[in-house]
Amino acid sequence: MPAHNPLPIDRSLFFRMVLAVNLTARPFARLYSRRYHLNLTEWRVMITLASKPGSSANDVARLTGLDKMTVSRSLASMIRHGYVDRRSAADDRRRSVLALTARGRRVFHAIAPSGAAREKWLFADFSAAERATFVRLLDRVIARAGALPDD
Repeated sequence: MPAHNPLPIDRSLFFRMVLAVNLTARPFARLYSRRYHLNLTEWRVMITLASKPGSSANDVARLTGLDKMTVSRSLASMIRHGYVDRRSAADDRRRSVLALTARGRRVFHAIAPSGAAREKWLFADFSAAERATFVRLLDRVIARAGALPDD
């Protein structure tokens, strides 16, 4: 086994991004999972559908960066819990479109203010210029990540 570690966690930008996401998402399970029967992935799907009602499962996968099977499992659970409604698209009956139900919207509106407050707190020490730079750089990372090969 080689002595050199090509991906040390203290210098890996990728690992630091994962750490930031994990630290900011960690309280979700404690605060909301049991109460709403919603896991973190389902919450991410819910946020997406609140922003983009009428999306397909493929749209949700693309917008979240989640794989299609994960989105499919999450949607099945959310439909079972009455949070999401699936219907055939008016223009193409083979395509399903998704939207939050009234219950799903109530849950979203119960949880979303906390997420917005956490985001505001997290970036409170950033100037407007720093936030704009961060968004621009993050968009570049996202674009590059979307072009990564699957191998």
